[in-house]
Amino acid sequence: MRNILTLFFICLGFLAYSQSSADADMKLKSLSDKNSEYHRKTEGEVDGYRIKIHFGIDQTAAKEVKQKFSARYGDILSYLEYKQPNFVIVVGNFKTRLDAFETLKRIQLDFPNAFIIKSKIKPVKS
Repeated sequence: MRNILTLFFICLGFLAYSQSSADADMKLKSLSDKNSEYHRKTEGEVDGYRIKIHFGIDQTAAKEVKQKFSARYGDILSYLEYKQPNFVIVVGNFKTRLDAFETLKRIQLDFPNAFIIKSKIKPVKS
C-alpha cells in the first residue's frame, strides 16, 4: 500500500509540473506575440533623443542645412521632417540624453542654435 501511495504522489507531481510548464509556455508565447505586435505598430521605433538643428518655413533652406550637416558630419544620420508649417532638420538616434549631449557639444560650433529634443528613434543595430 505504501508503494502505491508513493507512486501516486510521484505521478501527481509529474502531472502538476507538466501543467505548469504548459502554462509557462503559453505565457511566454503571449508575451512574444505582444512584443511582436508592439514592434509592428511602432515600426520598431523606441523613445530616445535627437538634436534639432533647423526649423523654418523654407523647404530649400532646410535642404541646404541638411546637406551642409551631412557633408560635415557624415557619420550622424539626419532627417528632414515637415511639421506644419515648418520644415525641421533633426539629427541622430540617441538612446540617452547624455549621448545626445556629447554630440550636441561636437556640432554646436557649426550649428549654435541646436538643441536636444525627445523623439521616437530607430535603434542602431550593433
